[in-house]
Amino acid sequence: MSPAPASAHPTSEPAAGGPAAPESRPATAREATPSEATAGEPAGDGALPGRGLRVLAVTNMWPVGGSFRGVFVEEQVQALRKLGAHVDVEVVAQARGRRDYLLAAPRLRRRVREGNYDIVHIHHGMCALACRFIGDVPRVLGLYGHDINWHWQRWITKLGWGPIPDRLYLTKRMAAAAGEPDGPIIPNGVDFEVFAPGDRDAARARFGFKPEDKVILFGGVPSNWVKGHDVFTDVLAALRQRGLPVQEFVLPEPGQDRHQTAAKFLAADVLLFTSRKGFEGSPTVVKEATAMNLPVVTTDVGDVAEILSGVHPSAVVEWPEPWGTPEARARLVADLADQVEKVLAVGTRSNGREQNAWLAWDRIGAKIIEYYRDVIARHASRRSSRGPRGVSAR
Repeated sequence: MSPAPASAHPTSEPAAGGPAAPESRPATAREATPSEATAGEPAGDGALPGRGLRVLAVTNMWPVGGSFRGVFVEEQVQALRKLGAHVDVEVVAQARGRRDYLLAAPRLRRRVREGNYDIVHIHHGMCALACRFIGDVPRVLGLYGHDINWHWQRWITKLGWGPIPDRLYLTKRMAAAAGEPDGPIIPNGVDFEVFAPGDRDAARARFGFKPEDKVILFGGVPSNWVKGHDVFTDVLAALRQRGLPVQEFVLPEPGQDRHQTAAKFLAADVLLFTSRKGFEGSPTVVKEATAMNLPVVTTDVGDVAEILSGVHPSAVVEWPEPWGTPEARARLVADLADQVEKVLAVGTRSNGREQNAWLAWDRIGAKIIEYYRDVIARHASRRSSRGPRGVSAR
């Protein structure tokens, strides 16, 4: 029985004990030590929403050594600081190895005791186990994708999240997969100052592209299996067979700063995002592309359908069913090629920046701070109801 054809929906219609393999990132970003204590609060207006809030961010994703790994966590921390919050960062595992998922527990407990924090934000489910016994402090567990979608990480995540009643998801799909379909959702944001439209002719000349070239951007490291570079190259081969002079352009590059990353979005004609089914959470590269008004054609992963809703020209291509057969893969390649060809025929930038202005980090950061304050209030209410020594007051 032949598989049903994939349906492409043009969007003009109403992470080893951690996340995926590291990708190269800006070399200019500050590198953190395993226990990063520098926090800082901006001077100025006391009306900033985070003013007076002390936060400890615990994460196994933090950019060091020219890697993109955890750049979204770093950007979130920077956004919260700009909004007045005092944020310290404790890095778990990474350079210390996987054993630190257990060995970090006493270090975290001591840091919480000495830091007088209002709330602890645990980034990634693999860090939850080390945070089970850090004391009676409000905690938020942020889930990112691998910790829910990969079965062994999901098991460890759920082992650790037992005493943490407040969880935060990037997407509706992720919340549903975790068994909490009505869970709170706040996606990662985008730096709208860095990722802004600019001089496309200069960007294309910078990277050696001719005016007639059709530049197709690959948003991951080709060696990262999850990103589906094999599908990407097959789509480009199909387009060349149709007579389109498409050129492959890879986004990550060792030693590349964020402004050079933004220039690559400017130089490209379309982002072709080919990640495999069931692995993505909320792909940052898709959101950055929309901030640059770069059209996107993507497989239906993570929250791309929501991010690209109302963005045109762009398209989300559904997975052919039954998925997993050679016929289904061939259908997916053909459907992706169809949508890329349509976007190239339109020949314009998208309206993504206007459509997704709500993804700017200052707005996302304000939502996170509001959520923090709700969690702190619920924690205080639970403590009050327990009464002294944990005895129920009711």
